[in-house]
Amino acid sequence: MLLAHVLGTVTATIKHPSLEGWRLLAVQAYATDGATPDGEPVLAIDRLGARGGDRVILTSDGKLTQQWTGTETTPVRWTVLGIVDA
Repeated sequence: MLLAHVLGTVTATIKHPSLEGWRLLAVQAYATDGATPDGEPVLAIDRLGARGGDRVILTSDGKLTQQWTGTETTPVRWTVLGIVDA
């Protein structure tokens, strides 16, 4: 799991069928100190309603993603698991 900052939503004109109906977010992961950006921004699917500026918890749990998308062939790696309260 990673702590991340939501940069904003992503719009795709063409996407994998397993992503139909899903909100895609651009997120920036943090290092273990919770403040230093770690790597390049990544895409994550979201069903919790995270918005730009929110801090979220990401997971790369493949089984969870497969359950949520309803397919074992989804290309999704990151999923928003929670939104951090202030």
